[in-house]
Amino acid sequence: MADSSFDIVSKIDRQEVDNALGQTAREISTRFDFKGTGATIEWKGEHAIEISASADDRANAVLSVFQDKLIKRNQSLKILDASEPRQSGQVSKISITLKEGISSEDAKKVSKLIRDEGPKGVKAQIQGDELRISSKKRDDLQAVQALVKAQDYDFAVQFTNYR
Repeated sequence: MADSSFDIVSKIDRQEVDNALGQTAREISTRFDFKGTGATIEWKGEHAIEISASADDRANAVLSVFQDKLIKRNQSLKILDASEPRQSGQVSKISITLKEGISSEDAKKVSKLIRDEGPKGVKAQIQGDELRISSKKRDDLQAVQALVKAQDYDFAVQFTNYR
């Protein structure tokens, strides 16, 4: 019997993030506490979002609403890399970068964890910005998934390509 395998990836569901951003923009345009603050949230390029408002606390409130919308859409907050509010003239701005992919350093941490604490006979290969985990037994693969889920990494983890 051939090996069973799955991939550990860190991907962004851009459609869900876009939907959360749209919902946030609609909510801040109608909420009373955002009236007259000039609060906006919008895309800045492919992997960046910018929040602007008249004050730091209003910008942070917009970020909080955006995070709530992401959680409701089952997106991990670990994909966000938000800066501190900064003044730009009369406006306070927060830049958010979306993090995607597993860095080689993080991939090495995960594969070391699987080698040290995972079941015997499980192989981990680093392939670009993802990891391929393979084993003869499917039960071992499920044990590895539980092991990786239990860890608190600073990047979002998804399991794909299970076969």
